[in-house]
Amino acid sequence: MTDLNHTKSQFHLPEGLIYLDGNSLGPLPKTASKRVADTVENEWGEMLIRGWNTAGWMAQPRKTGDRIARLIGAEPSTVVMGDTLSIKVYQALASAIDMRPDRKVILSDNGNFPTDLYMADGLLKSLKQGHELRIVEPEQVAASIDDTVAVVMLTQVDYRTGRMHDMAALTRKAHDVGALVIWDLAHSAGVLPVNLTGCKADLAVGCTYKYLNGGPGAPAFIYVRPDHADTARPALAGWLGHDAPFDFDMDYREGAGIDRFRVGTPSVLQMAALDAALDVWENVDMQNIRAKSIELTELFISEVEANCPQLGLASPRDPQERGSQVSFTFENGYPAMQAIIARGVIGDFRAPDIMRFGFTPLYIDEDDVRKAAKIIGDVMRDEAWDRPEFHQRSAVT
Repeated sequence: MTDLNHTKSQFHLPEGLIYLDGNSLGPLPKTASKRVADTVENEWGEMLIRGWNTAGWMAQPRKTGDRIARLIGAEPSTVVMGDTLSIKVYQALASAIDMRPDRKVILSDNGNFPTDLYMADGLLKSLKQGHELRIVEPEQVAASIDDTVAVVMLTQVDYRTGRMHDMAALTRKAHDVGALVIWDLAHSAGVLPVNLTGCKADLAVGCTYKYLNGGPGAPAFIYVRPDHADTARPALAGWLGHDAPFDFDMDYREGAGIDRFRVGTPSVLQMAALDAALDVWENVDMQNIRAKSIELTELFISEVEANCPQLGLASPRDPQERGSQVSFTFENGYPAMQAIIARGVIGDFRAPDIMRFGFTPLYIDEDDVRKAAKIIGDVMRDEAWDRPEFHQRSAVT
């Protein structure tokens, strides 16, 4: 059984705040500051360039990838870190398209995160090979998978509503018609039990600054199924994906296995922070986390709906159909969220009218949920959001 009181004690949580935005940026693990400082002072400072070998910087992407593999149901040596999620989406999709040259349809849904769709659209336009990015309603994905589809590209948990796709069922249907599947785990990794190996997913990508608490700008990851790893073309022929980068060959030769999906120089300081964050997961059982997540989100929905008739539930009512977030609609959602934040409950807003709250059992408990729901109820009852300063849009919502 996961000791959630212990995990909560491992995070820096500012006094007087209830943090319900870990699905955007996880809080600071208490050990991360010291880990980064050690990397700066004792490795970069004392070792200088020798740190690549002596401190193991060059091995970080694979070592950290193996730690994340355990949390997403992947085998060792199938996950590598680096770059941004957008880059990894591009890389995964380009590789998958190359593996299905006789098909032209890329299937996604309008619940996918926009950057995934932007990257797909840009890639297909640059290829100029007649590919189509077909975007359907989330409920229509299964019925839209047919033998014209090359790749199904989906985010498992909708960033707006928390609606969750059935990964195993959709992967199976895609494989039945010869299509490949890419899963974006940005809102899954670290909070849902994911089983990439069990469902035979082809590729997966994800970020590490949300539920994995790696900090702003933390590196992304990419997973490639073992039987694809030595044949999939990595698309982005980066120096560190070369079979022998320090031979400095003029011609590119893909590295072996997951290493061929490395691109640029690893972000050593950010990787140090992420590695410290992953220490929190050493004694965490994902089934326990999921069960607690459902308890917390069910309690939150009950408490908010009892006190806020103005808000409409945007997330699925059935907890088995949603991730670890709850979203409500409100026509004045942006100023309402700013008023709620001003009173010490941090959530966020997603256009056009979504008030979004994330639940991370590692550091959120029932007492937090009840206090947060009361504050939200007070703001809504008193229309405390209807003040000019709360209507001023910031760059990040």
